[in-house]
Amino acid sequence: MTPASLAALVSARVYDLEQPRFAGMPIHPSHKPGYFYALHRRHRDTYRPECHGPRSGASGTLVMMEHSGTHIDALSHQAAELTLFGGVRVEAAETPAGFTQLGVETVPPLLCRGVLLDLAGFQGADRLPPRSAITADDLAACAAGQGVEVRAGDVLLVRTGYATLWGDEPAYLDAAGVGKSGTLWAADRRVVAVGADNMAWDAPDERDPDTGATLFAHVYLLPQQGIYIIENLTLEGLARDRVWEFAFVGIPLKLNGATGSPIRPLALV
Repeated sequence: MTPASLAALVSARVYDLEQPRFAGMPIHPSHKPGYFYALHRRHRDTYRPECHGPRSGASGTLVMMEHSGTHIDALSHQAAELTLFGGVRVEAAETPAGFTQLGVETVPPLLCRGVLLDLAGFQGADRLPPRSAITADDLAACAAGQGVEVRAGDVLLVRTGYATLWGDEPAYLDAAGVGKSGTLWAADRRVVAVGADNMAWDAPDERDPDTGATLFAHVYLLPQQGIYIIENLTLEGLARDRVWEFAFVGIPLKLNGATGSPIRPLALV
């Protein structure tokens, strides 16, 4: 790394795109109960000045679904006709201890160009209409209006405006999402990952008329295109400052065989 590039890195403005995790945060019905954290050892329990001097310690127990909070879907998360990405049959990879192929530990660190398409802002709204579907034409118009181009290898983030409802599960689960044509538009640009400030990227009420599939992006991007999906982002800071292009940093945990992982996504400007 050159001195100039190091200086640019350490002086970058950092936007934290992760929602806070807490009991009661919105959880998709498929991933209940979601999240639980409790202190297991407390400072007062471990305070033994005769043994340890002034030092005491605390530690907790964390129980959570992989697909809770801000997280990334591994390619093993979804199958199309019981087939994972690359033609891997589920019975060849699925075990009680997780997946022997395409687990989240195989997801590389995502260090690449990021693009935000602020659909809510582009339409002059705080948030898009509940449960509405974002189309390819919507994404193309927003990109043109913002003067940005989505390119191969990018992480594409879409703002619906629902991140501000993170404390209200019923309202948050009614978020707008990306419809089939919008998902095809993103895939055609060969992005490495997509993400949105909603529960699933997908428009919740849309059913693909050709296959009957719900959550079309989940059956198309993950098992057929090898494109990762990041869910439950907060994009309010980027939208407020009209930051459409940035360096994206997202690193999943190496949970062997898991179908997803918490992720701490950052945008560096």
